[in-house]
Parts: sequence; C-alpha cells; structure tokens
Amino acid sequence: MKLFTAILLSTILGYLLLFFGAFVGGLLAFGIVLGVLIRGLMLLDDIHKIITGKKPKKSALDEYLEERNRKEKAANFKM
Repeated sequence: MKLFTAILLSTILGYLLLFFGAFVGGLLAFGIVLGVLIRGLMLLDDIHKIITGKKPKKSALDEYLEERNRKEKAANFKM
C-alpha cells in the first residue's frame, strides 16, 4: 500500500511540475532528486558507522532530552 501511495503521489507531483513549464519544473525536479540522493547518502553513512561500531555523534537535541529525562527521574526519586 505504501508503494502504491508513493507512485500515486509521484505521478501527481510530475503533473504539477509539467504545469510550471520546462525550465521551472526541471529545476524543481532536479532539486527534489538531488535532495533525496544527498539524504540517502547521509543515511547510508550513518548505517555504515553503526555497523562498523562507530556510532554517529548525538545531536544537541538528543543530549538535551537525555539530560532532562535524567533530571526528571532524579526529581521523582527524591519525592
């Protein structure tokens, strides 16, 4: 079902890009394809780091959430 939805949405996006004209539609399509490829390479790099044992660095948000959870647990424990 997800594959069918992706095909349907891609078809609709293709028709919308055709309405913008060849130049603008081509630029938008190129940007979408390039963005997907770059994101895919980033995800493959993260998977490679996990498999080889080198975990990717945590983001500042992940570190903040872990610290907040530790503080909340410590506050609940004191009660």
